[in-house]
Amino acid sequence: MRKSDKKIDNQLRLALTDVCDHALECYPGFEWITHTVDYDSFPKSLRIVCVFDAEQQLRHFNHQGHKTALLAHIKRNLADVGIVLNNIDKQVSFDTETACQQQHNGNWALRLNAAIINHKFH
Repeated sequence: MRKSDKKIDNQLRLALTDVCDHALECYPGFEWITHTVDYDSFPKSLRIVCVFDAEQQLRHFNHQGHKTALLAHIKRNLADVGIVLNNIDKQVSFDTETACQQQHNGNWALRLNAAIINHKFH
């Protein structure tokens, strides 16, 4: 990883940690947030995944209209560190621990890699 990539990664981690702390307080069932990125095509390659415990909690989150607020929070925090996402709806996805357990035996690395290969972020 280049020095410039390391700097960006640190900024990403700090911005997303703040988002995670906020989401943990505000959205029942929210568990964690992660990201994947190919720095050779950054920021276009950045993918952020917000993980909830179960499908029911994610459905409730969506039903309550919280997705727009969380996306705005992510966009604002990244912009604060100079990272602009032009296509946030395609770059941020939502997933659940139960789906990972059922489909990838709880292996998040495998699940995230499969999503990147298949462009299955939604």
